[in-house]
Amino acid sequence: MLLVDIVLAVTLVEALVLLAYHRWTGRGLAPRDWLAGLAAGVSLLLALRVGLSGGGAVWIGAALTLSGLAHAADLRLRWRSR
Repeated sequence: MLLVDIVLAVTLVEALVLLAYHRWTGRGLAPRDWLAGLAAGVSLLLALRVGLSGGGAVWIGAALTLSGLAHAADLRLRWRSR
């Protein structure tokens, strides 16, 4: 479970760095290009963490549902850009 926590923390730092870099320089990836994909991945990690800690199926299902919705949003954004 510690490894999942570390990955979540590193992912949060990565998101903050990407956001700050884009905001300060106007370069790099715009948040709309990566935020939905990141949310999908973080939601999967949260589902894993809840499962490893013995959390209930409702919380695991909620995290997986959130991940699926974020993934669908990411696909929709990518599909529109083509």
